[in-house]
Amino acid sequence: MSTDKTAKYRTEIQQMMYVSGETGEPSPETTGMVEEIVRQQVIEMLRTCTENAARRGSKSITTDDLIFLIRHDAAKVSRLRTFLSWKDVRKNVKDSDDKGNEADIGTGDEPVAAVAATGPVDVSKKNKKAKVGLPWEIASLYSQEVPERDDEDDEDEEEMNYATLQRLKKADERTKAMTKEEYVTWSEYRQASFTFRKGKRFREWAGFGTITESKPNDDIVDILGFLTFEIVQTLTEEALRIKEQEDLYKEKSGVEDQGKKRKAVKGLFDPPAVGKSPVEPRHVQEAFRRLQVRPKKSRAMLNGTRGLNRTPLKLF
Repeated sequence: MSTDKTAKYRTEIQQMMYVSGETGEPSPETTGMVEEIVRQQVIEMLRTCTENAARRGSKSITTDDLIFLIRHDAAKVSRLRTFLSWKDVRKNVKDSDDKGNEADIGTGDEPVAAVAATGPVDVSKKNKKAKVGLPWEIASLYSQEVPERDDEDDEDEEEMNYATLQRLKKADERTKAMTKEEYVTWSEYRQASFTFRKGKRFREWAGFGTITESKPNDDIVDILGFLTFEIVQTLTEEALRIKEQEDLYKEKSGVEDQGKKRKAVKGLFDPPAVGKSPVEPRHVQEAFRRLQVRPKKSRAMLNGTRGLNRTPLKLF
């Protein structure tokens, strides 16, 4: 388990937990446990990706290897594909700006006839959000691509999944009672990341060069940055649910907690109000245990083999 000396992301985890609904200030023990769980998840992802890459005779992992690990979570895959698509758009726009759009509209030294002959390039089409294809999708089995419809992007946006809508609803509930200063802080904390401008530290922390010999490209690091935020959010939300159940039980059973009698004071890390004390390591530990529970069908397939095979860490 990480100690306060070895923990590298205490501040980032505090910010991510706040965005996820934690209004108290979690202890170093709590954030250290969260960091260690996230690191275990990242190491498991890299280990599995490396094994899959080796099966196809490659030493390098790809973005497809990472997305393949979460393929059963349609909502997460959808958000990740949207993230990668818009990242590609921003890159194309930046490249276009760096070149001054010369390739698109011609230079002042070129004759007008030359530009007219080739015709101007539609910059909007060039910078259109690209659709990220995945090799295990049915469309990838055919050599000829199906032409995109003009309304296809609109349909994709209209088919926003239920999980995404629920996240938006939760975010609205968490922020509707905030003051202007608190909302500014919350918005700033949404940018918290394990990877942004911390590439070298993240590579060492995650075990690149040890777990995998592959040198990660920017897309792989960005995907891991996306997934690590999701892991902290999922773990925090589950821990908060556990703590809420615990507080409700104490209230119904008449158990008094002197620490809950303090007067409520508004603020980011002010003394917590009734029922608003921060989650503790035991809540995080129980949340992790629950998130590791597998369906009964999966457990039945392991009967008689527990001593023979290692039960893999469940990704969430």
